[in-house]
This record gives sequence, C-alpha cells and structure tokens, in this order.
Amino acid sequence: MTTISLKVPEALDFRLTQIAEKSGASKSELIRGALERMVATKHTSKDSCLSMASDLIGCVDGPADLSHNKKRMKGFGT
Repeated sequence: MTTISLKVPEALDFRLTQIAEKSGASKSELIRGALERMVATKHTSKDSCLSMASDLIGCVDGPADLSHNKKRMKGFGT
C-alpha cells in the first residue's frame, strides 16, 4: 500500500478524530473509504459534456438563431 501525506485544517482533523473514535475505525480507514466513494462516483464517468447536459438541451424558449444572428447581439458588448 502506498503512503500519502496531506495537511488538513484542525477543525477537520477534530471532526475526523471524533468519527473515528465513535466508529472504531482509524482515521486512515475513514479517509480511504471517503476517497474510494469519491473516485467511484465522480471520476469513472466517460460521458461527454453533451450527454451529461442532454436533459437541458431545448429547455429554454427563445429565438432559434440566437447563437449565430449578429442582430441579436445588438446592445451587448462592443
């Protein structure tokens, strides 16, 4: 097993120590578990930005040519 050192704020260390004492687990076990859950849920997705935002596409009403009609930008920017 590889060793990783990290610095945490005192308040976080205090809370982690309390949880470790109540659960009977070591702080290392708790941190490993938290990292495993975070990696499993947030960093295994190979979805594209398009597929992740697919439920948002078409949810706003407005002119269809908003993204390419320069007349629509009149009064914005320079």
